[in-house]
Amino acid sequence: MQTLTAKELTLGYGEDIIIDNLNVTIPKGEITILIGGNGCGKSTLLRSLARLLKPKQGDVVLDGTDIAKLLTKDVAKKLSILPQSPVTPEGLTVKELVNQGRHPHRGFLKQWSKEDEDAVNKALGATNMMDLKDRTVDSLSGGQRQRAWIAMTLAQETDTILLDEPTTYLDMTHQIEVLDLLFDLNEKDGRTIVMVLHDLNLACRYAHHIIALKDKNVYAQGKPEEIVTCNLVHDVFQMKCDVTFDPMFGTPMCIPHGKGRCIFANRTLN
Repeated sequence: MQTLTAKELTLGYGEDIIIDNLNVTIPKGEITILIGGNGCGKSTLLRSLARLLKPKQGDVVLDGTDIAKLLTKDVAKKLSILPQSPVTPEGLTVKELVNQGRHPHRGFLKQWSKEDEDAVNKALGATNMMDLKDRTVDSLSGGQRQRAWIAMTLAQETDTILLDEPTTYLDMTHQIEVLDLLFDLNEKDGRTIVMVLHDLNLACRYAHHIIALKDKNVYAQGKPEEIVTCNLVHDVFQMKCDVTFDPMFGTPMCIPHGKGRCIFANRTLN
């Protein structure tokens, strides 16, 4: 099982500093979810962990080695990333997309192998996409399309998977479908999963570990039931709320204050 650590990490674009002197270790074999307000650096941090963004200072360390010193193909064998709203080339089938996940394992002259085919079929099966493998990706629903991309990352056979807002633009049914899939991958295969989510209640339900970002650094981290409080929500999201417990799962559930239609004032209890 791999270790992934950020040490004194400073990230930014041009002169703008987004993350400043951050230290964090991703728990192995768990689901870690990054939360925080818009623009706090969640996606920027995720990109740096995947070596898609070069740090201004500090290091990302993968299995004890500075990730910047590893070959791209070696990184791709260890961790995979699904960016936010990936774009699929027109006319590409699901099977063709998932096949691309095997690229890190193939040399210049290496032919397509039974090992490659088995990995692709396993990924298609895990995501319930086998029956759709010959469909073009652009003909699928939002949830199906996201599962196809997740299947591609699974075909890479990495121990660590990074996902940037995997439920964006999905309706409630497809959000749960995708998160349940990732939960099962963690439970059954012990995959380390790191993702950005905007829905705090879903983050609390699915995460073993939450990292809350604010003011260019880690505001709090730990188990949802230990760190998600009214104070955290107020400080990180600038929102007043009550925090209770999800009646089905027992995880923290945030009820935001604000305006809305209230039925209690005119309600008579029998």
